[in-house]
Amino acid sequence: MKRLFTLLFLSMLGTGLAQTTINGMVSDTKGNPIPGANVYLEGTYDGGSTNEGGAFAFVTTETGEQTLVISMIGYESHMEIGDVSYLKNLQIKLVEAINQLNGVTLSAGTFEAGDNSKVSVLKPLDIVTTAGAAGDFVAALQTLPGTTTVNEDGRLFVRGGAAGETQVFVDGLRVFQPFNATANNIPTRGRFSPFLFKGITFSTGGYSAEYGQALSSVLLLNSVDVPDQEKTEINVMSVGGGLGHTEIWGDQSLSFNTQYINLAPYEALIPSTQGIRWNSPFESISGETVFRSKGEKSMLKLYANFNHSNLDIDQENINFDDFVRFQLTNNNLYFNTSYKYFFENEWTLSTGTSISWDTNDINVFDTAIEAQEAAAHVKLKLKKSFSNRWDINFGAELFQTDYEETVLTPDQMEFQNGFDDQLFAGFLESDIFFSNHLAMKVGARIENASVIGDFTVSPRVSLAYKTSEKGQFSLAYGDFYQNPLNEILRYDQGLISEKTSHYIFNYQYQNNGKTFRAEAYYKDYDHLVKFNTELPEFNSQFTNAGFGYATGLDVFWRDNKSIKNLDYWLSYSYLDTARDFRNFRESATPNFAPAHNFSLVTKYWVDSLKSQVGLSYQYASGRPYDNPNTPEFLAEKTKPFNNLSLNWAYLIDQQKILYFSVNNVLGFNNINNYQYANTPNANGIFERQTIRPPADSFFFVGFFWTISTDGRSNQLDNL
Repeated sequence: MKRLFTLLFLSMLGTGLAQTTINGMVSDTKGNPIPGANVYLEGTYDGGSTNEGGAFAFVTTETGEQTLVISMIGYESHMEIGDVSYLKNLQIKLVEAINQLNGVTLSAGTFEAGDNSKVSVLKPLDIVTTAGAAGDFVAALQTLPGTTTVNEDGRLFVRGGAAGETQVFVDGLRVFQPFNATANNIPTRGRFSPFLFKGITFSTGGYSAEYGQALSSVLLLNSVDVPDQEKTEINVMSVGGGLGHTEIWGDQSLSFNTQYINLAPYEALIPSTQGIRWNSPFESISGETVFRSKGEKSMLKLYANFNHSNLDIDQENINFDDFVRFQLTNNNLYFNTSYKYFFENEWTLSTGTSISWDTNDINVFDTAIEAQEAAAHVKLKLKKSFSNRWDINFGAELFQTDYEETVLTPDQMEFQNGFDDQLFAGFLESDIFFSNHLAMKVGARIENASVIGDFTVSPRVSLAYKTSEKGQFSLAYGDFYQNPLNEILRYDQGLISEKTSHYIFNYQYQNNGKTFRAEAYYKDYDHLVKFNTELPEFNSQFTNAGFGYATGLDVFWRDNKSIKNLDYWLSYSYLDTARDFRNFRESATPNFAPAHNFSLVTKYWVDSLKSQVGLSYQYASGRPYDNPNTPEFLAEKTKPFNNLSLNWAYLIDQQKILYFSVNNVLGFNNINNYQYANTPNANGIFERQTIRPPADSFFFVGFFWTISTDGRSNQLDNL
């Protein structure tokens, strides 16, 4: 009887507890119902889920102020806080969550090369395994759309821009002389070896407000943060040799790479035949090193690069009976230190300094020229992430340049010229993600250059819209300013900045190893430098009266899945450009701007032969040149450029590679340009000579040996 009374009492007590019904509707921002969303009171077992119509309802015995949580995959969680008696007939709208892996990306005008980039069209391996590139990352980038083949130069010409319109940065800091010094019509190479870098960003236009002083493009090199293991790399090549090593001490590491190049043995075996004689073929010794120290919330990197090179060459010249002798000795030192710290409140501090020192000792026509450039870049940047939808990036920087040149003539007359410049810059930029389908980058850059006393403001904006899971459109606009080049400023500092405006429309599609990109653009040039002599001289008259435009279409296709062991890409660029600048007498297409460029790059792994075989083909339509025997200016064109290159990497064993490559294997008779005599002959005709590459083909053989902790790594990704 007592037990029955107890049960009855507990039953009456339970029915007497207060019960509250919580209900409402859950939809997205467009009003569409969201079924299957979880709805519960935080810290309790009370809750439920939405039905097909987005409605929910459940009963709770909780009282007082509670937190109602609504969560659903693909949406940001939502909370309602209040007394349970008011949690009725709720109208909840969930906001789409930003998916960092599959969401929209801001990619107009930009090619990424890095294992950690979801929008990569190239990987670090691609930069150096491209046939014909010979380990030069710049030569590999010349197979991408937007670049122009200028065979006798070797630097980057992008979308109708001259080589001086592209700037290079290492870890966000400026490299003032990124290419080796060379003689006229002898192509140069980049100073940096690829294996110290984890990724490359190549912006063909519309780049971030963080970077300036480039009218056409920027190339961003990012060094490795933390090496995966200790290793030693030994290279023996037909043109020299090299040694590299990485040592790791806990969270600190040191990598170095040194290389010696001497073309004398190669020239003795296969001499150049195209209008040149080598008194002393190109010789260089270079080295670079990176020290890294990783803290719990920080990263410190110190990077240094040194290069010494010299050459002595006789070159044929239509205006002289004898060959013209040209002697060059170049010394270059580049130092870069960068530091990054991650604060707990989503602030990131980045700062660094780069210092560059470059000297050229030149002797031509018995005239001695000594040129020296000392430059520095100091940068401070802060980034704040307010949410996965909005971040802000801002900073300030200083560029210091000191250029001096001394010319000593055969009759001992001495001329000196040069300039000093302090360029201050500031930038502010924000990434805004409205949804997984729509994002915007907006910012501006200000610059003030002391040498020309010019202050500029550069607005920049890009917009991206994702049309499907795999495809998206992008738009970009920006103004870009650049000081006149050193060859101008050393004679005249009364000019203003050159300017260009970029307009870009881009479509990109990526799916299962396939990438397609198409990009249309228009560039408007203004305030370009003009002068009234053949080359800039102390008595030239300089103005900013130049102008021009460049418009075109770039197309890129890559597929590494359709055919087993085959990876290939195709790129095509159409360029329509004209400008009136330098000593042009009217607006015309420059010699460095062919209308059509095409590249095919293939890489095939032959498992039975333990080999990777590569083939690259490049084509460029004829380049304009000026024939003084006709009244038209820059109206004639050279014949098209063709180059088929092959390479073969054979794994002797897992860590030993034998490597062969041949540039222009079919020996195409390419013509770079024509040089005309300064005066006509007795018949009133200006005679000419053909400017061709020093040799039609180039052969390379190398042995590469890696000694690593795991016993498996090799240098295939460095070839």
